Amino acid sequence: MSKKIILDCDPGHDDAMALLLAHGSPEIELLAVTTVVGNQTLEKVTRNALAVARIAGITGVPFAAGCPRPLVREIENAPEIHGESGLDGPVLPAATLALDPRHGVQLIIDTIMREEPGTVTLVPTAGLTNIAMAVRLEPRIAERVREVVLMGGAYGGGNWSAVGEFNIVIDPEAAHIVFNERWPVTMIGLDVTHQALATPDVVDRIAAIGTRPAQFAVELLAFFREAYRDTQGFDDPPVHDPCAVARVIDPTVVTTRRAPVDIELTGTLTRGMTVADLRAPAPAGCTTQVGVGLDRERFWDLVVDALERIGDVAP
Repeated sequence: MSKKIILDCDPGHDDAMALLLAHGSPEIELLAVTTVVGNQTLEKVTRNALAVARIAGITGVPFAAGCPRPLVREIENAPEIHGESGLDGPVLPAATLALDPRHGVQLIIDTIMREEPGTVTLVPTAGLTNIAMAVRLEPRIAERVREVVLMGGAYGGGNWSAVGEFNIVIDPEAAHIVFNERWPVTMIGLDVTHQALATPDVVDRIAAIGTRPAQFAVELLAFFREAYRDTQGFDDPPVHDPCAVARVIDPTVVTTRRAPVDIELTGTLTRGMTVADLRAPAPAGCTTQVGVGLDRERFWDLVVDALERIGDVAP
């Protein structure tokens, strides 16, 4: 039976890869896609999501724009990683899919409340503003969601600061809400995603597929490679967001450890730090777990398989 997900994203090169993986996997039923300010402005990331939908041939899935700013903080974007458009590198087509008229937060709520309890997984690959707003507006979704599998955080070092990961740092108050709700949360952080490197052999496998969506993925990774080399010293770019989707497809892809996690809100040097207590076995009733390892070969097999299944798409 396919696994029902809502993908909440801010495309972004790795968000685009996550969307391709979710669309192409036979194990995933993509119920909705929502966008949120993050890698770029809400307007830009929403346009990018619709462009990816056209490239991948996604139809029949509602896309909706969500929150244009964090709950409390000022907007922080990442143009040095994703460019001024949020998806620099490939030439993006004009969107053909119309946005759902609902606010993204409302679409999340409506979708969860419509489906059978325990069947919908939330997969946020961006700041957690939409997810926090949704559970505050309709608290009943917390007991209906199967789990939240998010890309964000780290129990080791950060990327936006010494200890803070970008998706958490840009809206730590929202992250605090999400991590402290009663739904199960799996954090796929930098500790895992820095193992998901798009090495040249991986890019060659994707290029060999020979389809338009696969070529788009190659172009995404080419820009991402240069950006990460210039800004963070990676020879090969880590592809963060698809790791969360892959965890839903096949939980054995990511090794996890149950541990209490909370968000630092007030530290001058540690704002947005995901504080995971790994000192001892998690206490009874702990609802959070963190990713600690990645089956890299299996991960890339899932990505390549999804791109092959998407096939060629008419312009």
